[in-house]
Amino acid sequence: MRKFALSAWMLAGLCLHLPLVHAAELIGFREVTLADASQQRPLHVALWYPTTTTAPLLPSAENPIFQGVATIKDAAPSGSAHPLVVLSHGYRGNWRNLSWLVSSLVDQGYIVAAPDHPGTTTFDQRPAEAAKLWERPRDLSRVIDKLTLDNTLAGPVDPQRIAAIGHSLGGWTVTALAGARYSPQRYLEECRLHPNPRLCQIAPELGITAHNQGPLSADLRDPRVKAVVALDLGFARGFTPESLSTLHTPVLVLGAGVNIADMPVEEESGYLNAYLASPPSRYEVLANASHFSFMQVCKPGAVALLKEEAPGDEIICRDGDAGDRQGIHRQVAKLIGDFLDQKLAGQPPAG
Repeated sequence: MRKFALSAWMLAGLCLHLPLVHAAELIGFREVTLADASQQRPLHVALWYPTTTTAPLLPSAENPIFQGVATIKDAAPSGSAHPLVVLSHGYRGNWRNLSWLVSSLVDQGYIVAAPDHPGTTTFDQRPAEAAKLWERPRDLSRVIDKLTLDNTLAGPVDPQRIAAIGHSLGGWTVTALAGARYSPQRYLEECRLHPNPRLCQIAPELGITAHNQGPLSADLRDPRVKAVVALDLGFARGFTPESLSTLHTPVLVLGAGVNIADMPVEEESGYLNAYLASPPSRYEVLANASHFSFMQVCKPGAVALLKEEAPGDEIICRDGDAGDRQGIHRQVAKLIGDFLDQKLAGQPPAG
């Protein structure tokens, strides 16, 4: 594992990068661990939520490479019910990668929860867990279970207004959570006919094999999730056209127009668009965005530091030739905010 960004082409991240202090005095932050009965898949989860607490601001999700967001650690959550967004990182990414969306989402009233997916996170790369790709959507369902039952962590959740956002492999995760069915055999055949040097090579590590037809082909839909957003997802070509064309959960599919990660938008995000019904789903390609534009904003000096510490990984700070990551983030955040407002607004109020 490289120090900052192993396998950066599949890292995921989201956070609406407004100025660091935007609505920061209203953002509570805490980290929790959710146990499971087997003790094999505990989930580390970062939580951001609306708060009226006033206290010193501390950075969350910051490291030597990426900017973070100012928050109030362990602040008391506000008492009213809020909609919930769960975030899913990419392959060997982590909970920080999508944190640039937090300021925008919390400012709009959302609770935001970002788990580390065991086996496919920066901090846990156990092969046995990585090969259980079907567990990723279930991780998000477990987070929803916890937050809807325990309002002491981030405040009460409106159970009728829950959404999921994922980038890269996280985009695959939320698409499966929406109800799309996966066929490993279909994906393996796609790799035979149209090889992708990155995705096809890594597929066996994720359990996309002929031996995992049952678990990966299962229905992983969570009916509590009313809308999902897939950001430049990978491994899309294994989703069956039939399940995509009959999907009831609205999906916003955003693709990167600049291919610097061996993930042609036509073969991944475009594949979903070819079969999803529009409306309720929507598709847009951001011409100046790269795969990594959906990650946090890099700090000054990040490229030089990556070249020294992890040569090659400096690509994660690269956008398209005319790309401005903060400008791309503002565009993406507006698209996501409008989409969620529209798709969650029609839900009946919580009882």
